[in-house]
Amino acid sequence: MTEEITTLTSQAPPPVRHWPALDLAGTEFDPVLAEFMREGPLTRISLPHGEGWAWLATRYEDVKLITNDPRFSRTEVTRRQVTRLAPNFAPRPGSLAWADQPDHNRLRKPVAGAFTVSAMKRLRPRAQEILDELVEGVLRDGPPADLVERVLEPFPITVVSEVMGVPAEDRERVHAWTRQIISTSGGSEAADRAKKGLYGWITDTIRARAHSTTEDVYSLLGVAVRRGEISEEEAVGLAGPLQIGGEAVTHNCGQMLYLVLTRPELRARMLEPEARGPVLDELLRYIPHRASVGLARIALEDVDLHGHRISAGDPVYVSYLAANRDPEVFPDPDRIDADRDPKPHLAFGNGTHYCTGALLARMQTELLVDTLLDRLPDLRLAVPADQVVWRRKTMIRGPQTLPVTW
Repeated sequence: MTEEITTLTSQAPPPVRHWPALDLAGTEFDPVLAEFMREGPLTRISLPHGEGWAWLATRYEDVKLITNDPRFSRTEVTRRQVTRLAPNFAPRPGSLAWADQPDHNRLRKPVAGAFTVSAMKRLRPRAQEILDELVEGVLRDGPPADLVERVLEPFPITVVSEVMGVPAEDRERVHAWTRQIISTSGGSEAADRAKKGLYGWITDTIRARAHSTTEDVYSLLGVAVRRGEISEEEAVGLAGPLQIGGEAVTHNCGQMLYLVLTRPELRARMLEPEARGPVLDELLRYIPHRASVGLARIALEDVDLHGHRISAGDPVYVSYLAANRDPEVFPDPDRIDADRDPKPHLAFGNGTHYCTGALLARMQTELLVDTLLDRLPDLRLAVPADQVVWRRKTMIRGPQTLPVTW
């Protein structure tokens, strides 16, 4: 890899390819991304919004390199209208997503304690209690039921709201805002209204908790602002993505359960409790958890990679989805292999921007799958697999409804 990076460039850059926002059903892998992967380790893309073009890296080792290399900056993106999937682009100071080191560690420090292994151990019994109440309601009402509506959506929302410190009376409107923010429907005006509502509420909440003694995230941020560790603007920008993060668990678990309920051999493995951990990791590697790509970086200096020169100022995207299907790392990558030799997938990202809530997301995923399969061992789809309705016009993929019976 070192030799590849330092080799003088001699190749003409690849053509710029447009990557439309596809509405894909089921767990189908994006055919445009698959084509880019076949064309080579680096390509150039344009997305539905923003301006110009960007490099796209799809190989596992390249993705790891770029996401852990200070020559590629997230902060610089905030000063540009880079080509992008999202219709609305309004990065906020304090957002971990746009912070480079050393600011990233400074911003992360006030909330780090809420997402540690020990914090998750303390939270787990309460999370299980929340989930048990939801499942009891499903069992009480009897089949059929929509798992998304009854369990997969309310569970992560409630757990994240408890971690963040959202009062019960505010949870529905907070969820409505986060749902609109991750949607690509409604255009930039709808997304902008939702962001104004959410971030206004977050600002008021952080101000009100400047002297709090509890350990929810909004209280930790309120205290950090009062102490001068971070600014109020930074605290608000930090909190927003953490609040939105619960949406991913809903839709990732929806995809996983859809696969388990439509593939008998996978279901059989999941009914073996000792196999669930490795199978969940394989499913996290496999599921196409998002549409297109996430956030770009800007090259701060010229970087030569695979014979191409990425010039200073060029925007660069990486695809974690593609990296998780790299055949050099995961042989026969389009197959779900419960016995695959364990190798670290990149479903939660890599490097500085590894997901802050990864431990929380993993805990919730484990609880959801374990509880549903243990309490409803004969769970099955209530409609043919091809009649499951999937989310459209969204950045996070998953079933809109998951009708089940038992």
